[in-house]
Amino acid sequence: MDSVLQKYLPEHAVGPCFELIRTYSVNLKVVNERVTRHGDYRLLPDGSHQITVNANLNPYRFLITLVHEIAHLVAFENYGRRIKPHGKEWKYSFQQLMLPFLRPQIFPSTLLPLLANHFRNPKASSTTDANLSIALKQFDPPGEESLLYELPPGSIFLIKNGRTFKKGQRKIKRYQCMEVKSGRMYLFQPNAEVRIVNEKTYEK
Repeated sequence: MDSVLQKYLPEHAVGPCFELIRTYSVNLKVVNERVTRHGDYRLLPDGSHQITVNANLNPYRFLITLVHEIAHLVAFENYGRRIKPHGKEWKYSFQQLMLPFLRPQIFPSTLLPLLANHFRNPKASSTTDANLSIALKQFDPPGEESLLYELPPGSIFLIKNGRTFKKGQRKIKRYQCMEVKSGRMYLFQPNAEVRIVNEKTYEK
């Protein structure tokens, strides 16, 4: 397990994560990218605990995701299965599990203040924390995706399900964008990962 974790985690997080996996008898699977989630936790019919995490995540997002899912296991074990998946019990469990990792030996100094702020009241997904998500994105390997806030107004872009939009104005925290095919307006987070489309190519 150590050798697997070394491929995906910051160096000094490997040992503590291995202990969490051992302590809670986690069956960890690293899987291909899923568009709708970074990871998940399931209690299997035989009573074992399975956690899956996407293989394409950078080491810091992989660590956050792994601990996020272990926090589900811990919350359910401590408070019962009737609690809300991302309720106060999960938030408390996530905070306590992440605390030992929030140090400069594991996370870059640029991320630590954002993580400290995020874990005052952790969200169901780190992607809904725009500032943290944008900062984490800087550690991703180069790819074709851009963050929506980086595009100039009027840009045509694709999202992962293949739908095409035109970027509009910012409305408080989110951008109002028009779906090209239907003309309907939708709101997007500034840190949404999109692929810009050459307008001339699209018109063809």
